[in-house]
Amino acid sequence: MKSDPNNAKLIVLEGVDGAGKGVQSRMLLSAMKAAGLDVILTREPGGSPGAEEIRRLIVEGETNRWDDMTELLLIYAARRSHVMDTIKPALKNGTWVISDRFADSSRAFQGVAGNLGIDVVDRMHKETLGDFNPDLTLILDLDPEVSLSRADARGGVEDRFEQKGIDYQARVRQGFRQLAEMTPQSRKLIDASGTVDEVSQKILDCVNAHFNLTLRLSA
Repeated sequence: MKSDPNNAKLIVLEGVDGAGKGVQSRMLLSAMKAAGLDVILTREPGGSPGAEEIRRLIVEGETNRWDDMTELLLIYAARRSHVMDTIKPALKNGTWVISDRFADSSRAFQGVAGNLGIDVVDRMHKETLGDFNPDLTLILDLDPEVSLSRADARGGVEDRFEQKGIDYQARVRQGFRQLAEMTPQSRKLIDASGTVDEVSQKILDCVNAHFNLTLRLSA
């Protein structure tokens, strides 16, 4: 399929830690590639050389390493690099972008769970990125007890936010639900409690409907 910079879009997958964003973003990538679309998969924090250097500061270490405002400042330093160096160039070249997390994570984590307020995150976003926002955000909704058990099983050192505990993750979940209620036309809440294929099909249904595509589950 020929690249068309007028048609390339940014799709974001969001949700609590362990909701399945990594697996589902890769499955969406495969389905879009199978349909002949030019598409890349990226992530936050990270997604560009500069942002990846900041990522370790945010996701590793003790939970009290930073307060919520410092987290937000670090994340937006990484996010600006991500957008300017990776996302915008791809979209300009006609390449669709799938991102595992974006600005709604800041609204849910630092804004709601961290009590900074969504309005504070919105002002930070406006100052650093203007009116740049995803074309579609898919929020994977899952009970934090289930999601944290998945995250624990995954292991690794990038567990700083998981270490903040079940109450924190419950507030994050509520933050995402609040955002979905605010703009249901561009933020879709996806029940992530089913099988991987069941959740993937729900995601494809949303993407197909939103962009008039015919994506299918890859064999």
